[in-house]
Amino acid sequence: MAFRDHMQRGYPYVFMSDLQLAISAWLTSRFNARHDYFSVTERDRTRFILFASIWTTVLSLCYLLFFFAMPTNPLSSVLSLMVFLILTWIFWTAGAASITATLGGGLNCRRLNAMEAFAWILWILTTLLLIVVAIRGILAARRGDGVRGPLFA
Repeated sequence: MAFRDHMQRGYPYVFMSDLQLAISAWLTSRFNARHDYFSVTERDRTRFILFASIWTTVLSLCYLLFFFAMPTNPLSSVLSLMVFLILTWIFWTAGAASITATLGGGLNCRRLNAMEAFAWILWILTTLLLIVVAIRGILAARRGDGVRGPLFA
């Protein structure tokens, strides 16, 4: 497959993470400047989602770099990617569930609702990526590379 095909597959995940980063950074900045949050838990959970979106954006871009620049490096192996995705999945599960619990699932500030929606979208995308990488790991193990082998032969 061409470089462009792989980039198109990873692009929605990084793009959604960038959107979430922008929304949660703006809310965190506003909460720090004005102290106009509804509760301390709302402020803290917004900060956690900011952390999760920074984690996802930066490390996803690093993995894209590893995948294309160093395909045989252990950092671009199936095992490494699975560990990253499992940690990311835990972060997005905690972030999406906590902000939903804080907001009560109802309509609030538009930006808070957008942050909640993007948190669940990123959780779904991370779950799908985890499934795809698990399948690719099984295929890598069947061809004899094991989980330390590359994602694609």
